[in-house]
Amino acid sequence: MEHILSKTILISQTIELIAKKYKLSTDEARNKFYESDVIEMLDDDETGLYGSSALYLLSLYDHHSKNKKGK
Repeated sequence: MEHILSKTILISQTIELIAKKYKLSTDEARNKFYESDVIEMLDDDETGLYGSSALYLLSLYDHHSKNKKGK
């Protein structure tokens, strides 16, 4: 697992954004993010998501969450 520091910072920032946007506690937001497909994509260094912003990860999270609800 490479880019650990970048991922750690991004995850923390993204969780804060999710909590704020959806009015969740940090723990609830963390659980939802870790259950999402985005965390798996972020874990794959080949996607390059470790170089993205937290706002971009939030948009991916929103997109994947909406698609899961539609199924």
